[in-house]
Amino acid sequence: MPYPSESLNDYPRRILVAVTGLSPQIVTETLYALAVAPAQAPFVPTEIHLITTRSGAEKARLALLSDEPGWFHHLCRDYALPPIRFNAETIHVLEDADGQVLEDIRSPDDNRHAADGITEIIREFTADPDCALHVSIAGGRKTMGFFLGYALSLYGRPQDKLSHVLVSEPFESSIGFYYPTPASHVLELPGGRLADTASAQVTLAELPFVSLRHGLPEALLTGHASYNQTVEAARRALAPPELQLDLGSRRVRAAGQVFALPPAELALLSVFARRALRGEEALPAPPKELPDDEWRKRYLVELRWIDGLLGERDDTERALKKGMDGSYFSTHLSKLKKILKRELGPAAAPYLISDGGSRPRLYRLELSPSAVRYDAIEAARWP
Repeated sequence: MPYPSESLNDYPRRILVAVTGLSPQIVTETLYALAVAPAQAPFVPTEIHLITTRSGAEKARLALLSDEPGWFHHLCRDYALPPIRFNAETIHVLEDADGQVLEDIRSPDDNRHAADGITEIIREFTADPDCALHVSIAGGRKTMGFFLGYALSLYGRPQDKLSHVLVSEPFESSIGFYYPTPASHVLELPGGRLADTASAQVTLAELPFVSLRHGLPEALLTGHASYNQTVEAARRALAPPELQLDLGSRRVRAAGQVFALPPAELALLSVFARRALRGEEALPAPPKELPDDEWRKRYLVELRWIDGLLGERDDTERALKKGMDGSYFSTHLSKLKKILKRELGPAAAPYLISDGGSRPRLYRLELSPSAVRYDAIEAARWP
């Protein structure tokens, strides 16, 4: 169901996601700035999800969700906010390689597992078209905020937002401040200084981000992948296109991905790849119902380079004895396009056979000669 990006409150699920360490007030400060005193239209979440460590989860539970002080419940009552799902189940504690909760993030391994955990949470939320995210990177260790922001850049959609909360002095460094109260509430600050929380100013700095989502293969959008795998896929999608064909193994490398192609589709791709390598002109398709002998010849040349066909090649040669017609061509061109899109997602575009976009249709692979090569793909690098 489509939703206008300007009307985020029309989304059935509106999720505030934050990372925290030992400063759980990031949650209430951000919620206040979004729902109570927004600079623009309010964003009232239906859920709050917190990503943290074991000690951070305990601090959040005691400070925000307890009966007393229960600052999250206080905020909701003070400003008559609608019900928001925020409980122990929506506090996500990061885990190590053995499935043990992380007490803190101190080592390279801890960082890697934190990145994977954060990325998977954001991937799962952004897979729901009925959901709009607001992601805060204000809390937790700097690496946690970075991973959360980068995960949103990898998976984020137009309705998703990224921000950092700003708190006025002298409340910014106060561990007892949670949000500006509607009535006077005097807070003692370090050094014995007193301040009224009703006078505090809390605002959000929205952080624009570049979405790389449309450069990711479908498999990474719908399944589990580590942070490093997802980043590498985005890098490959943004890199200049390169196509490597290994006819002997029936595999190709495109956009950094290695995958197999059926012989018929591989031979068709190879026809156009070889022409691109030689800088040759685009080709018309064979006539729809009239077998074309020239097309048969150029296609079978490529097919004969493919190892292990045995009887398959004989069957194809018999089927094309009188030539290749338009039906055979379009059927296998369509299958090739489907496989490339499945394997590469939006990154498939440079590797699809173009028809020129206007009549008469002239087909070519729009790669430069330097972007095409034929040689063996090392088995160790296959998926």
